[in-house]
Amino acid sequence: MFGTDVPDRIVQKEVNDMANTYRLVVVLSAALGDEGAASLTDTIKAKVESGATLISLDTLGIKELAYEIEGQKNGYYVQVNFTADSDFPKELERVLKITDGVIRFIVVRVGE
Repeated sequence: MFGTDVPDRIVQKEVNDMANTYRLVVVLSAALGDEGAASLTDTIKAKVESGATLISLDTLGIKELAYEIEGQKNGYYVQVNFTADSDFPKELERVLKITDGVIRFIVVRVGE
């Protein structure tokens, strides 16, 4: 009655749930300096690689913030693209919230 394509649809949905593509943008404190920002970027990269597949990591450099955050007018911007299961972004956000030197961050799922 259902045909052979029903199991394929179920399997495809499970695969899509397990391997979503995400983009993380992190603003690091300018007070870290170049070496501190590079070190923290390596730490973030290692965390992503521990639970996801890294697609790309782009250091966008120091940019002026739209408004002052924690007394700072500038921040280092880092963009990370990765694929992971749907639980990993929550864990990544938890770690970033408690990481010194991270001013702001956002993790978004990239469209289908």
